[in-house]
Amino acid sequence: MQEKGTISIHTENIFPIIKKFLYSDNEIFLRELVSNSVDATQKIKRLATLGQYKGELGDLTIDVSFDKDKKYIKITDRGLGMTAEEIKKYINQIAFSGASEFVEKFKDAKDANEIIGKFGLGFYSAFMVADTVEIDSLSYQDGAEPAKWTCDGSTEFEISPGTRTERGTEITLNINSESEEFLEKFKLQGILDKYAKFLPVPIRFGTKTESVEDGVDDKGEKKYKSVEVDNIINTTDPIWTQSPSELTDEDYLKFYKELYPMSEDPLFWIHLNVDYPFNLTGVLYFPKVKNDFELQRNKIKLFSRQVFITDEVKDIVPEFLMLLHGVIDSPDIPLNVSRSFLQADSNVKKINNYITKKVADKLGELYKKDRKVYEDKWKDIGLFVKYGMISEDKFYEKAKDFVLLNNTNGEYFTLDEYQEKVKPLQTGKDDKLVYLYATDADKQDTFIQSANKKDYDVLLMDSPIDSHFIQNIESKLENTSLKRVDADVVDKLIEKEGGYENLLSEDQSKKVKEIFEKSIANQSYSVEVEGASPEEMPVTITMDEFMRRMKDMAQNGGGMGFYGAMPDNYKVGINGNHPVIDKILKTEDEEAQLKLAKQAFDLALVSQGLLTGKALTAFVKRSVDLI
Repeated sequence: MQEKGTISIHTENIFPIIKKFLYSDNEIFLRELVSNSVDATQKIKRLATLGQYKGELGDLTIDVSFDKDKKYIKITDRGLGMTAEEIKKYINQIAFSGASEFVEKFKDAKDANEIIGKFGLGFYSAFMVADTVEIDSLSYQDGAEPAKWTCDGSTEFEISPGTRTERGTEITLNINSESEEFLEKFKLQGILDKYAKFLPVPIRFGTKTESVEDGVDDKGEKKYKSVEVDNIINTTDPIWTQSPSELTDEDYLKFYKELYPMSEDPLFWIHLNVDYPFNLTGVLYFPKVKNDFELQRNKIKLFSRQVFITDEVKDIVPEFLMLLHGVIDSPDIPLNVSRSFLQADSNVKKINNYITKKVADKLGELYKKDRKVYEDKWKDIGLFVKYGMISEDKFYEKAKDFVLLNNTNGEYFTLDEYQEKVKPLQTGKDDKLVYLYATDADKQDTFIQSANKKDYDVLLMDSPIDSHFIQNIESKLENTSLKRVDADVVDKLIEKEGGYENLLSEDQSKKVKEIFEKSIANQSYSVEVEGASPEEMPVTITMDEFMRRMKDMAQNGGGMGFYGAMPDNYKVGINGNHPVIDKILKTEDEEAQLKLAKQAFDLALVSQGLLTGKALTAFVKRSVDLI
């Protein structure tokens, strides 16, 4: 048997095009070739199960080997094998059935993921790193002859008698001069660890040295010796392929540590398993979330039949769940195609919806099962829940029953529970319910205390996402507004019938305003004299609720950059009913008046944490003088 021929494609020479387009992703050649070997191995196992192959299966381990001096890499399997006719059919024809369309469609492509797999070009990724590629194969079929296929990266190929004596296929890549980096053990080990770590057939890459017990020494202490053992790259039955009923918490935690060796233990996990209307398995973990979102992202790994594909899963997993960690495995996700194609695929949308539902169901189940444990984990869970409610209406509908609001006393409430708690006292004269909230309980303590004196409750909204969450729930809750506790004096935040009137005359109010404006001498502060309880502070400094919220959202990446760039403007509220204001009016010396006004103003700044530097030093000195 000796045959030469031309690969039947219309394009004159497709290999330079493959090299050009795929060059930046050249390491995936090993993934593609090892995956082909796994497919061939699983097929022979399937035929044996069906009784269509009656021979001995033997050792089905796939070997990856290399020789740095001879400049080759070999991938050897004991799978199905191919006859000369099958090699011609599968390697020469089918792989190039779409070649003309491929060249036309992807002449402007920038990403290898737009190409491989779409046109059956996985095998030909070998030519990204090899000058010549050889296939030596012996089919499982009775009486089959071994066949060898050789190609030098042109459209010319040669088929001749092979040398294999056992069933299976050996691929030899004669590495080109630009790709000699792949002739390093460390490099190949890294690629195999990345793509082949959980393949369903054992992958051997040479040997490794292990330390094993070797009796005891004279002192009765254990001795160890070094032995060479097979370097098996992969775990063939990772936990996502197993039944949840067979797994313990320790199994899930051990697997998490395998994926993320340096991470803290996760809070809990969800085992995904569905076979209709699409196939999907996986395990998603809820990590302990840190405030730096970006550090948490891109931790979900996408597999297809246990072959690692990517950790860029933003089209498959809803945006708000990108903070989860774990594994998703689905043969129904279109692999290695452009992201725009991924988004358009109907299965991707179904998978996205399924994952959202599973996460919502799991959170609801945890909430109902043990409210106290759920509350203890809320600091970490809350970020996911709030993020989801903001970004997905479907998730909001489920999560509104298990989202928790926590107040400055450390108590937790569902949305319904909180409404019941504050409705009697925190409904204003316009019949609108007001939720008060603080973003920093320490800095805003003066205002919280003021609200608490009236038996008002104050929520704590101090996570990075809360400025957006506030906006979101305010738009959903009927006849309810949320106001930051330091946005005004409490009587203005929740206005009641028969509130406090300013007892100063018009002339007195005008004079007080002039004294304070002169004392403050800063246009960023607008002074207003108003009525409030004599027990409230003589001066309060507040920022309008809308403006402050827009600034908070701008600071937390909410696309409100315009507001973030605007200068801070504050309202200085002078409590006309406070004894200190009466004292200022009765002081006849103008300098003493200004000094008292400045002191009252600085006290308000101190309560807001706004007094710093030289102004703080001057305040301390003035306070000592007044004593």
